[in-house]
Amino acid sequence: MAAKKKTEPRTWLFKSEPDVFSIDDLQKAPKQTTSWEGVRNYQARNLLRDDVKVGDRVLFYHSRTEPIGVAGVAEVVREAYADPFQFEAGHKYEDPKSKPEAPTWVTVDIRFVERFDEVVPLATLKATKGLEQMMVTQRGSRLSIQPVRPAEAKIVLKLGRG
Repeated sequence: MAAKKKTEPRTWLFKSEPDVFSIDDLQKAPKQTTSWEGVRNYQARNLLRDDVKVGDRVLFYHSRTEPIGVAGVAEVVREAYADPFQFEAGHKYEDPKSKPEAPTWVTVDIRFVERFDEVVPLATLKATKGLEQMMVTQRGSRLSIQPVRPAEAKIVLKLGRG
């Protein structure tokens, strides 16, 4: 029997509005861990469900703030499972069409790794050589969960760590 090939951890960019949940909130969370609930876009859901794995790195991106950009790093510590809020009556993430035996929406758990001293602004990402094709730098790119190529992750981490 052939051994299952171990894949290298991937890097993802997860967007959050810091007035809702920030890198600082993650750092202060019990065990510095939280679920990434509330994803209600099918493409982002599919990435969480099918591709995001334990050990993957997360570039924690603050959106709808000044400056918008990468604020720090987290790590995936639990793979996709049913987002419990889809079944909670009256919750803002409730989905009455979703059924426990076949949930529509999933979440993953992430753990705080580091906070950058300064946010790496989107303007810097757009102006940095090697990040020209990074999904977040593309016009109209609004997806809340995005894959990040290894070379791009290396550049962003270097920018964030100064």
